[in-house]
Amino acid sequence: MPRSSTARRASTRTARKDAISLLKADHRQVEKWFGEFEKARADSRKTQLAAQICLALRVHTQIEEEILYPAFFEATEDTELHHEAIVEHDGAKRLIEQIEASGPDEEFFDAKVKVLSEMIKHHVKEEEQPGGMFAEAKKAKMDLKELGEQLAARKAELMGESSANGRKRTQRGTHANA
Repeated sequence: MPRSSTARRASTRTARKDAISLLKADHRQVEKWFGEFEKARADSRKTQLAAQICLALRVHTQIEEEILYPAFFEATEDTELHHEAIVEHDGAKRLIEQIEASGPDEEFFDAKVKVLSEMIKHHVKEEEQPGGMFAEAKKAKMDLKELGEQLAARKAELMGESSANGRKRTQRGTHANA
């Protein structure tokens, strides 16, 4: 079977994921990277993992705030869960900025990544537990398939922008060294 056909089927499967499945997959991926960061010894590996974690979390928080949270609030009017999620995101985003502006050679780098990991574990537990946002979204009979498609499309768009920005930085660095 041609590769393009396989790629199209994979893309279709991703687009058909419901919102909760997509977000849980993001949670598992970031948890895996945090675990790898804890075991990493080389500064280059720590830098790579921290960058992956921060990018994934920036995109994840953005799609939740732009798409899921407003839909959740509209469907449930649950101010407590909604506001708590926003406040948790704000704290994580501040720490992400600090991590992205530093590196493994800085004294508090590992501690900042560790604290971010703990914050995210707490936030994930809050979203995924019975009575949490995901369970309440299901109870409210939100259109999770449609939301999943919106989340996947926006995530792809943000990841594409991030890749383009990374290429521009690399190209500028190459020209500067030439």
